[in-house]
Amino acid sequence: MNNYKFIDDKKIHSLLNDAKIPDDGRAYDILRKGRELKGLDSGEIFDLLNVKDSKIKNEIFKVAKYVKQEIYGKRLVLFAPFYVSNYCQNECTYCAYRSQNGGLIRKKLDEEEIIEETKMLLKDGHKRVLLVAGETHSDRDLDFVMESIDTIYGVRDGTQNIRRINVNIAPLSVWQFKRLERCKIGTYQIFQETYHEETYGKVHLKGPKSNYNFRLETIDRAFKAGIDDVGIGVLFGLYDWKYEVLAMVEHIRHLEHQFGVGPHTISVPRIEPALNSPISKNPPFVVNDEDFKLIISVLRIAIPYTGIILSTRENEKVRREAFELGVSQISAGSKTNPGGYNERDKHNADNLEQFSLGDTRSTSEVIKDIVQCGYIPSFCTGCYRKGRVGNDFMDLAIPGLIKEHCIPNGIFTFAEYIHDFGDRSLKKEGRELIDKMLVEIQNEQLQDKVRDKLSLISDGKRDIFF
Repeated sequence: MNNYKFIDDKKIHSLLNDAKIPDDGRAYDILRKGRELKGLDSGEIFDLLNVKDSKIKNEIFKVAKYVKQEIYGKRLVLFAPFYVSNYCQNECTYCAYRSQNGGLIRKKLDEEEIIEETKMLLKDGHKRVLLVAGETHSDRDLDFVMESIDTIYGVRDGTQNIRRINVNIAPLSVWQFKRLERCKIGTYQIFQETYHEETYGKVHLKGPKSNYNFRLETIDRAFKAGIDDVGIGVLFGLYDWKYEVLAMVEHIRHLEHQFGVGPHTISVPRIEPALNSPISKNPPFVVNDEDFKLIISVLRIAIPYTGIILSTRENEKVRREAFELGVSQISAGSKTNPGGYNERDKHNADNLEQFSLGDTRSTSEVIKDIVQCGYIPSFCTGCYRKGRVGNDFMDLAIPGLIKEHCIPNGIFTFAEYIHDFGDRSLKKEGRELIDKMLVEIQNEQLQDKVRDKLSLISDGKRDIFF
């Protein structure tokens, strides 16, 4: 049924129908190739997705960890979703925001509420946000998004400010993307939800989102408009997860071929319960935790340069395990309802949110957990602000050179956090971790520069980055 040029439905289903468990030799050959940081082809990806032996799975997990650390080092980037509206024109059966959900309270933040939300996020230590809005498609709605971006960037709370705003909003035309690009956004993010066209039609009943091809072409239009950083993703649980992984990789290869650059990030959400959405409480293709770990690991090996995002849909146990499997970005302290951070509508929160959360810990609790796992919590925005985006970013990420920026910049932002927000125990553990990470910087000149910058942070200087 899928006729769109770069998703070969027949080829993917042929692989699925002829699925075989790879022998040990084949699996280990693929993993040796994976350690070279050059990625994998579709056949190799599919073979790893079909591994059943726990010993080989553990090797996949180890290689994924190796690849992630070779590219990005031992750091995890943190962000918070920032919902500005839950009005939506679409009827998506898995989402509480669907247009015909009469039980959802609709809300669109005004300028004062956006300022309040921003200040609450700043008091929590956040520097990066993902602006999210229900999918409405007029120029007036885009005006609201752009005004919201300007408002968020303009808020100051002492020395604190939001330094990067990524956006997850409705698909746009090339002209609309050109307008959005002027707002100095970070990454434009959109999920196909499912690449299987027949399933797509069954779960997207009405509204602009029901047009499969228009959504699939969105990233092409963003690139054509000059947006350098993009993020893609699948909502796992709507269709066969092996199909979704293979189709998403075909999408990525198309972008690489067409524009010379792939996505900056891949998101891997699983369906979570949502208000008045039966399908969300009983997904047609449940992805268990073991399969989910395999998805993350194989994607890390297959597309080594790309950031993998894990949201607070997942519980803290799954998230902690995912740190070791190639995840490089996570949300923390999240709210999925407009106005959720200032809790003005706390009593109505369940009737405002897009979906329920698996990890409800505070940002500080998540950060302490990351530190105890031996990773630097990073709020880095250096690449975006230095212009290391698109091809320039990939030129550093693909050979593993980007970590020479990621690790120092992660250390700087974490040092800021513990100075400004850390309690006594986090200050102690954080400084010990920073000292350990400094020793692991092999370039002595770079190590000296990092120490000098850390001294400036101790003296009150903020927003330092390479």
